Amino acid sequence: MNVYEARLDDSLERELIRLSADWEAENSCWGYRANAHEDLTGRRVFLAEEDGFLCAYLFGLRETSKEKTSFMPAGTPYFEIEEIYVVPERRSQGIGRRLFALAEETARREKLPFLMLSTATKNARAILHFYLDELGMEFWSARLFKKL
Repeated sequence: MNVYEARLDDSLERELIRLSADWEAENSCWGYRANAHEDLTGRRVFLAEEDGFLCAYLFGLRETSKEKTSFMPAGTPYFEIEEIYVVPERRSQGIGRRLFALAEETARREKLPFLMLSTATKNARAILHFYLDELGMEFWSARLFKKL
């Protein structure tokens, strides 16, 4: 398995858009829609591939906090992970963990004090286990709903 940061070009953009369309078709996240060119422009992209097959991606960008939070002063730089996706047949094999570790290592090298992300998955228990227990992230807030 080769995990690395890639330069976004037209070919890679088409492949990421195709994978995001597959993800949308899974209907596993609230409100998820396939990416378009604008969603990828300016993003840093991390990939996992094996034998020429792209099996996962993570992308995001450097941000700066606009307001003070309970753990971060205003003006703090951080890396915002916008998407992390692993093709269904390769899930639960540690690939997402490896992509996250590469993004984390990259942010550390760049002296960014935080990685941030939001999730809208319909399988909240599994994703919270992954992020909290397996990756060591901390919980900050949640927005919940109940259909009536």
